[in-house]
Amino acid sequence: MVEGDVPGAPGSPEEMQEFMGRIIALEAEMDESGTFLFGGALHGPDAATVVRTSDADAVMTDGPFAESKEHIAGFYIINAEDLDAALAWAGKVAEATQLPLEVRPFRATGRVADHMPGA
Repeated sequence: MVEGDVPGAPGSPEEMQEFMGRIIALEAEMDESGTFLFGGALHGPDAATVVRTSDADAVMTDGPFAESKEHIAGFYIINAEDLDAALAWAGKVAEATQLPLEVRPFRATGRVADHMPGA
């Protein structure tokens, strides 16, 4: 869900209701086609904590890793036959959210040790 002072975010309760109606309809269509696997919404960048190591100790700082005008508000993991099918669904998501989105292939790797000889 997109909320707050995010460009393109629904501003009024009525706009939020319309937005959520479009998302619910889209997810229902994804379910019916067997495309939907998982989706999630992320808190804004101000809720981020950056974790780094320094002398083998974890050092945590508030705030996003990088300053940016854009950030990921949420995501879908879908099962698409190929890139063209994924891009067709992306078009439907962009239409429903009225926001730009980025499409990336997902590579399920499992645990890294499963891919290491002798591990």
